[in-house]
Amino acid sequence: MSEIEAHITGTVWKIEVKPGDEIAEGDTVVILESMKMEMPVESEDDGVVKEVLCAEGQAVAEGDPLVVLE
Repeated sequence: MSEIEAHITGTVWKIEVKPGDEIAEGDTVVILESMKMEMPVESEDDGVVKEVLCAEGQAVAEGDPLVVLE
């Protein structure tokens, strides 16, 4: 299992995946909003989404886990 973490502090603007989705390295899983800019968070691995640990509108800090892959 691996976790996809926020690379910046911001607000979860949109969640692009749900549990059970198969994703590939480079796929966007979450879009964060920071300083009026949208920043995609991409997967660093192939896998299946096990759990989404955030919600749209939630504030997150750099390094917070957003999605768990298996």
